[in-house]
This record gives sequence, structure tokens and C-alpha cells, in this order.
Amino acid sequence: MAEKVNNFPPLPKFIPLKPCFYQNFTDEIPIDYQTLVRRIYRLWIFYCITLGVNLIACLAWWIGGGSGSNFGLAILWLVLFSPCSYVCWFRPVYKAFRSDSSFNFMAFFFIFGIQFLLTVIQAIGFGNWGACGWMAAVLFFSTSVGAGVVMLFPAIMFTLCAIGMFICLIRVHRIYRSGGGSFQKAQTEWQSGLWRDPPSREAQHSNFSGNSLPEYPTVPNYGNPWS
Repeated sequence: MAEKVNNFPPLPKFIPLKPCFYQNFTDEIPIDYQTLVRRIYRLWIFYCITLGVNLIACLAWWIGGGSGSNFGLAILWLVLFSPCSYVCWFRPVYKAFRSDSSFNFMAFFFIFGIQFLLTVIQAIGFGNWGACGWMAAVLFFSTSVGAGVVMLFPAIMFTLCAIGMFICLIRVHRIYRSGGGSFQKAQTEWQSGLWRDPPSREAQHSNFSGNSLPEYPTVPNYGNPWS
């Protein structure tokens, strides 16, 4: 097999940095789950775009007479959450479907659940949180209508993100539980050290020898998860 070269993020050639991850939905994800994993990936992209729009809205909030601390926090959320959300919850679910890793499924459920709750808080829009949610946008209309209108955009987008995250969380959990996944399997992977670098589907088949199938050859077939 040809050596897999890291291809994500797709950095321009003039940047003296190399991609950190290898990502190929067609080759590594079972065909029944490629649509689901791609949608989670697009959800991550949409969340990053939402953070960018939120930064612009917080600038309008500041110009319209709001606190400058919200703009500073919006910069922090964009710089921090964009890469961390990819590493902390998209990569675990990608590796979970790639190699049927119970530990990565559990990591995804825990971290993605926290991300969902945080996105709900951002959509609500409490003051001095650096997020232009519904409360912040509606209350600021009495101060500046123009800024309030701009602040509505990230409020809507955060709401859509929260809805999408909730749906994806339910879908992935339903697939995992219907395949016999459990916390005990995740503990077994932790104790054996397989969670660090779980073998791919191809490696599991090529390294197998015996009269019976390995315990986790692939992610089981549960049909179309979006039906």
C-alpha cells in the first residue's frame, strides 16, 4: 500500500508548515457512514464560519457602544475553538468510524456534548461572553438598530449549529449503541493502549490470521443512519 501523506489542513505551499492529519472519507470511512461523517465535517466548518461572523458582529457591537471585552473574547473563541474543535471532537468521530474504536466514540460523546452545551450558551447570548446570541442582539436594538441587526446573524447561526450538533449526537449515539458499543469496550481499549493509534480497517484484515474474524473488523452495517 502507498504511504499515506498528511493532507489536512490544506496549507498553501508558501507557508513553511506541513499538514498534520491524513483525511480521506472515501478510502477510510465505511461507505454507509461517509455521508454522516462528511456532514459532521461540514458542521465543523459551519461552526468555524459562525465564529468568524460572530467576530464581525462583536466589532459592530463595540462600535455601537458595547463593551470591547466581547470583541476580545470573540477573537479568542475563533482562534481557540476552530482548531481545538477539529482535534477534540471531529478527529475522534472520524477515527471511531474508521476503525470502530469505542474509546474514540466515548471521547466524541463527551467532548461533543460539552461543545453542544457551549454552543447553546453562545446562541442564548449572555453578556460579556464574547458571543452575539439572541439576548445580546435583541437587548442592543434599543441602543443601536444597525448593530443589533448585524448581531442577529451569529445568533441565528449559533442556533443552527446547536440544532445540527444535537441531531449528529443522537445519530452517532444510535449507531454506536445498535452495534453493541459500551463503556466496557472503551475501557478495554484504554487498558490495551489501542486508543493511541487504533488500526485501520485494512490493517485489521491484513494482520489477522486464524479461523474466526477479529473482534472489531469494521464498523458494523446498520443501514442508512439518515433514514
